[in-house]
Amino acid sequence: MFVEQIYTGCLSQASYFIESNGEAAVIDPLREVDIYLKKAENRNSKIKYVFQTHFHADFVSGHLSISEKTNAPIVYGPNADPKYDCIISADNEIFVLGDLKIKLIHTPGHTLESSSYLLFDSDNNQHAIFTGDTLFLGDVGIPDVAQRYQGISKEKLAEMLFESINNKIKPLNDNITVYPGHGAGSACGKNMMRVTVDTLANQKKVNYSLNGKFSKIDFVKELVKDLPEPPAYFPQNVKLNRDGYVGIDKILKNNLKNLTADYVFDRIKSDDVIVVDTRNPLDYCHEHIPGSIFIGLNGRFAPWVGEILKDINQEIILIVEEGKEEEAITRLSRVGFDNCHGYLDSGIESWKTAGYPTENIKSIDPEQFINESSQNSQIIDVREKSELINGKFKSSKNIPLSKIDSNKKIDKNSTSYVYCAGGYRSVIACSILKRDKFKELVNVESGFSGISKLI
Repeated sequence: MFVEQIYTGCLSQASYFIESNGEAAVIDPLREVDIYLKKAENRNSKIKYVFQTHFHADFVSGHLSISEKTNAPIVYGPNADPKYDCIISADNEIFVLGDLKIKLIHTPGHTLESSSYLLFDSDNNQHAIFTGDTLFLGDVGIPDVAQRYQGISKEKLAEMLFESINNKIKPLNDNITVYPGHGAGSACGKNMMRVTVDTLANQKKVNYSLNGKFSKIDFVKELVKDLPEPPAYFPQNVKLNRDGYVGIDKILKNNLKNLTADYVFDRIKSDDVIVVDTRNPLDYCHEHIPGSIFIGLNGRFAPWVGEILKDINQEIILIVEEGKEEEAITRLSRVGFDNCHGYLDSGIESWKTAGYPTENIKSIDPEQFINESSQNSQIIDVREKSELINGKFKSSKNIPLSKIDSNKKIDKNSTSYVYCAGGYRSVIACSILKRDKFKELVNVESGFSGISKLI
């Protein structure tokens, strides 16, 4: 028996590869599927099943591509309604994989079709459970993240989730391994642990959905309290996962194009195209194309593209470091942003060589920020509210990055100092505000982690 977790930090997402006696299965694969095909080849095995825990909202899954390349059937649980051929399994249905067995357990609550997969070893002992977005480590899936079910409230979904976890998962053997669909940082839960694998026994101690801390009524109240609205791209990703999508091979062929500075200059005269600069934050601050938005590859690139640009059909032109072009386009495709025209050939240097102007954003270190700013300064903290428990700078105004473009309480004509936790999100925020004609913006390098050492 071979079980491997493939964890993608940018998405805080886990997929799984299971193999036994020449037969393999994949659970919740990424859109770029070569990694699973190569694992099967390396283990001299054939992919027999592609198991889906639910219709994902935060990324586009690779289930269709694997099925197309291997003829392995796609498996969903009850209530799934995809627009392509697959197996709609019954609750407790068994699938044989080599000398292993995998039981589908219908665990609705996150979505109606949400299911978990219980793995039995060759001696028919419970070995592990793959919980998708039903049970996270230290947390549970948020109900109704991106799907609004007619006639079913978020409270009803929360009740279903409580029953799924306590009636179907909690009775399982303590020593089994819990393999969740996401880790800390995902928008599919509220407060996940940073570890990505744990025992069910430990989760019964530390997870509030399993340790008896809450009754069903109190659990529902806790879960739906301050439930965030899903990012705008989530329902669009659900639709792609349910209805179908173009394979990553074709996306790369269509989008991996080098563009001249003249072409980019002509295209950005239109409001239809957004230039996304993926370089280092300080490089962007030093000089960038006017009107471009910074979302760096060295961070949670794909989720922030989704949060900021919102519409997966948005036309995009990329500014990338040499050699990072395919990575950027692949990561865009993970969240369904397939409408990329290409990337500026030779980057910002070719733009300057062609004689086109650049802009900059003032960027200062925490010590200079403390010396410059005053009680009357406009200081914007773009961290999430939950991060404020770590402290905040005096007189700062908290406006989370995801809300920065819709906030009307910021004075465009004042100097605005912007900080986050570490200096990544603040540059995204500055790029958005600069595009919105803010007069003077100052990025605070190292964010609150640097500021807090000086106050």
